[in-house]
Amino acid sequence: MSEARGRRRSLSQNLLTDASVARRLVQLADPAPGGLVFEVGAGDGMITRHLARTPAHVVAYELDPVFSARLAKRYADRPRVDVRGTDFLRAKPPREPFSVVGNIPYSRTADIVDWCLRARSLSSAALLTQLEYARKRTGAAGRWSKLTVTTWPQMEWRFAGRVQRNRFHPVPRVDGGILHLVRRDRPLIPGSALGEYRKLVAEGFTGTGGSLRASLRRSHPGNRVDAALRAAGVPFGTVVAFVSPDQWVALACRLLGIEQGDGGRGPDRSR
Repeated sequence: MSEARGRRRSLSQNLLTDASVARRLVQLADPAPGGLVFEVGAGDGMITRHLARTPAHVVAYELDPVFSARLAKRYADRPRVDVRGTDFLRAKPPREPFSVVGNIPYSRTADIVDWCLRARSLSSAALLTQLEYARKRTGAAGRWSKLTVTTWPQMEWRFAGRVQRNRFHPVPRVDGGILHLVRRDRPLIPGSALGEYRKLVAEGFTGTGGSLRASLRRSHPGNRVDAALRAAGVPFGTVVAFVSPDQWVALACRLLGIEQGDGGRGPDRSR
């Protein structure tokens, strides 16, 4: 095993070898002239080289000292490419709008996604994760997670494609999936009501009674819950995992008396 390969495995990351996938990730990041893009886990620079061709300012994070030194030398004469040999998770989100892109270490996926969700100025993130994670979070597997439903009023989760495992080196055990997070210009739920919405979601995901209806009727009038479920198009016996985020928003607005926003969605580039 080579020294470089051993380092990547110790960091739980497999290097992307397919340039077309790198271009796809950059396309999803949609760098604007003069805009800002953070790259997570730059590695040997497969994605960095495509980001460097855009009119945006690129900040590439690479924890491996050998790879970060190589990248810093490669882009020493490119002022728009800033290579940082530090942990992305310790970075402070900028105040200005920015996007995130990267082939991320699978073992750190949850922490990196959480960082992105907490960054208020983040406009979008295009992340190459394990296939199952990307499918689970975007409903592509037919079920919806609590995290996705909770953040849906502000952030849209999109599945942007499968990446075969042989497009990495060393070859991982599973295929990859592209997760595309897009912040809405106008939330589906007003900011003043987000706390109520999140509380409702938490109540629904308790699993009490075996259905969403049973869980919500423990803390809300039964007739109001039933009316909200009908308005959202949710059959009474539906298990919470099979209730889509859009149904959750409609249900919450009806049950809590919230005026629903339109989300202000931009064009869907994930398809």
